Amino acid sequence: MKTSIAFALATAALVGAAPVVAQTIAAAVADPARPAADTARDVNRKPAQALAFAQVKAGDTVAELMPGGGYFTRILAKAVGPKGHVYALVPSAFASRPGGLDALNALAAQYGNVTVMPVDLTSFTLPARADVAWTSENWHDFHNGPTANPTGIAKAVFNALKPGGVFYIEDHAAAAGAGTTVTGTLHRIDPAAVVTELTGAGFKLDGTGTFLANSADPHTAPVFDAALRGKTDKFAMRFRKPR
Repeated sequence: MKTSIAFALATAALVGAAPVVAQTIAAAVADPARPAADTARDVNRKPAQALAFAQVKAGDTVAELMPGGGYFTRILAKAVGPKGHVYALVPSAFASRPGGLDALNALAAQYGNVTVMPVDLTSFTLPARADVAWTSENWHDFHNGPTANPTGIAKAVFNALKPGGVFYIEDHAAAAGAGTTVTGTLHRIDPAAVVTELTGAGFKLDGTGTFLANSADPHTAPVFDAALRGKTDKFAMRFRKPR
């Protein structure tokens, strides 16, 4: 019953999507193997809308940058199915930490079409070019710490995608005009700065999504603030590599 309800809710969120795609995505979100801690976050993260917006479909090869605990990795793996593949790209500095890959390796063993790859995000290569590149709540981090090289990362993703491939980015929004000045303090980034960086690498902005927007967010608090965590104003962008 729980899976049926989840499937119905996910399908309802995909009005307008092609029927086969909508059903595939809804089934991926309703996957009974997903942990309860993940499904509890769906109301805020809206995974069905995100995958539909990113145009993920069965058979796709997906490169997921910094997958964290695998929230989207699981859904992507189910959505692309046995003829597709998900490469979970973990920065080498994170992968080398004790136990740093344990959760993702367990996930990969469970799903079978997931490969965990410790990489330098500025120079990674894949066994085959990807249809979709994906990163969630990470682009601001690519301005800080051991992964700080947004220009290099954007170029590496561009090279890893097929012509016509999509790069999906969602992140916490900073106030308009903030640029990249609060990426290390509030863990937010101005959407306009992301557009500048990605188009500078050769991508074309192909779409913007408002399904993660929250107009009540004042953009002045860190994203980890207890009153705001999980409910920040976020943007979703779909960039495309020209054919």
